[in-house]
Amino acid sequence: MNFEAVIGLEIHVEMKTKSKMFSAGPISFGATPNTNCVPMDLGMPGTMPRVNKQAVINAIRVSNALHMTIDHDLWFDRKNYFYTDLPKGYQITQQDRPIGSDGYLEIEVNGKTKRCQIERLHMEEDTCMQHHFSDYTLIDYNRAGIPLVEIVSCPVLRSGEEARKYVEKIRDIVTFANVSDGKMEEGSLRCDVNVSIRPYGTTKLGTKVEVKNLNSLQHIENAIDFEVKRQSELLLLGKPIQQETRRYDEAKKETILMRIKTDAVDYKYFTEPNICPIHLSDSFVDDAIKTCPELYDEKLARFLNEYKLNEVDAKILLSNVDYADYFDKGATFTGNFQNLANFFISNVLGYLNKNNIDIKNFKVESKHIAELVDLLKDKKINSSQGIEIFNKMVQTNESPIKLQKAMGATLIVDEETIRNLVDEVIKANPSIPADFKAGTTRVQGFVMGQIMKKTGGKIDPGVANKIIVEELKK
Repeated sequence: MNFEAVIGLEIHVEMKTKSKMFSAGPISFGATPNTNCVPMDLGMPGTMPRVNKQAVINAIRVSNALHMTIDHDLWFDRKNYFYTDLPKGYQITQQDRPIGSDGYLEIEVNGKTKRCQIERLHMEEDTCMQHHFSDYTLIDYNRAGIPLVEIVSCPVLRSGEEARKYVEKIRDIVTFANVSDGKMEEGSLRCDVNVSIRPYGTTKLGTKVEVKNLNSLQHIENAIDFEVKRQSELLLLGKPIQQETRRYDEAKKETILMRIKTDAVDYKYFTEPNICPIHLSDSFVDDAIKTCPELYDEKLARFLNEYKLNEVDAKILLSNVDYADYFDKGATFTGNFQNLANFFISNVLGYLNKNNIDIKNFKVESKHIAELVDLLKDKKINSSQGIEIFNKMVQTNESPIKLQKAMGATLIVDEETIRNLVDEVIKANPSIPADFKAGTTRVQGFVMGQIMKKTGGKIDPGVANKIIVEELKK
């Protein structure tokens, strides 16, 4: 019997704001434990929440990007449960009135476009972080209260690949909108997956299994594929699927049982009494949308249409919002857009990857890369000189034009000068013309090597090769 997977995703996105969702507590990843928290974050009696304006703006921008209906009235609720990572004993969230609802996202799978319906997007606060040791657990309250948006899809995904592409598209939206850094490895974007299976052609949903806290695109795909296989094997053996919560084991590449679910947890939701409903004016919502940075799809279209880049290179540049911004800045200083993309991908990214450097810490200004590309395009230097200048730029961040002059890196393109050099080599090696007429293929390379040696590699190879052939045919 063949089975169909039914998959829904819950994505938690940590928002990039200066302070927390309901307090003035600062946010800084990697800070010393328990240094970025204030009494509100610790659930101290008498503390009162205050809604983070930027977090609301961020939620509006993501809701709009996901084609959602935006609620102009903000309502918050209490989600009550007692756990060690929840200081107050409850979480402030949006249960009954999410800020965004009834949206969709389109993904490309096997050359086809699939529209994925999204149920809701709501704001809430993050919990603190637990560090488990052999016989004790330590609590870091720095993460407590960080603004989150949770994006809940409808159960419309059918494979691990579809789920991966869906999460990848969400990550593109939140990073290019400057809502989050989207770093899954740091927990800025986390995903819970709900997986069930059913025989093809049926509409009744199977028993749902949840896989918690997946923190990479590949883990999401692997966990779903494993879970579909595991559940299929159980049903074929006549065994029931239990409603469980599982985790993904990276080493074993399989899901591991955490706990079995019996009844749904009663969180005893009720309206948060310390936050009055907040009405968002039309102008506030419109301004949040209009001031949103350029999103991935818009930027991709612009890179293809305005810069005339090929799609492969454009997507490499857009694989990181900081790469795209660096390229955009450099493009204001040159019209050689494809050459700029080629040099950035081959040399700049090569240097960053080799040295494990974030582009934010890259010393070379984008305008200097553009100037270097123009020198190469205008044949004022050759490729080896360009690499030599680039290596100097990395060390000094000086202008390539200044470095070119200091290094004496000038490309010889004058045909008469090159012709005289070729004649000198031929006169010094009288057998060359006869060898050329006899069909010896290495003759041209030999002459090229000799004139390059004479000039220290400062000859334009294209011009030189044309002249070498002309002279050898005489």
